[in-house]
Amino acid sequence: MRTPVIDCLRLFVWLAAKGYFAVSFRGTQHIPRTGPLIIASNHVSYADPALITIPVRRPLYYMAWRRLFDVPVLGWLIRRARAFPVEIESADPRATREVVRLLQAGEAVLIFPEGGRTHDGRLQRFKPGAFRLACSVGAPVLPVTIVGGHESWPPSRLFPRPGRITVTYHPVETVPPASDPKAAARELSRRVRDAIA
Repeated sequence: MRTPVIDCLRLFVWLAAKGYFAVSFRGTQHIPRTGPLIIASNHVSYADPALITIPVRRPLYYMAWRRLFDVPVLGWLIRRARAFPVEIESADPRATREVVRLLQAGEAVLIFPEGGRTHDGRLQRFKPGAFRLACSVGAPVLPVTIVGGHESWPPSRLFPRPGRITVTYHPVETVPPASDPKAAARELSRRVRDAIA
């Protein structure tokens, strides 16, 4: 399946990001073109989902904060971009089932394991959910690091300032062999966080 909104806007978003943020991409050869995949990134600005998507040439689904879907225009747009809602304040079994369904169908899902944007630019503690899902389905995780986004668009600013942003795609991390699923998830989380950091 294609993502019409993203396919139509990809060139515009890339040109805008190149001109305004001087965005550059590293390690794009590590992006798997097929198969189940969780993309896990640090979360530093509102622009992160769009920036991460630019070089990903396959359908990509997004977990997005449920309240964003109530914002006029934005809610309509992110639904067309294959986002689905998640409650970040508590466990959300519906979102969990949707991620499992997508991964079992061989799709790619973007998740921010910090659970929200950083307020000080530093990498926050990871929530375990994404890594438990990866271990339960056997899906590899692609760590992504965004540098410069917090300086251009911190949570305190309504609009971004020009800057220089680098998005790095690291080699995928596979599910570690372990008889204890929780131990495997912790190990996977540690490896992904170390790569992002």
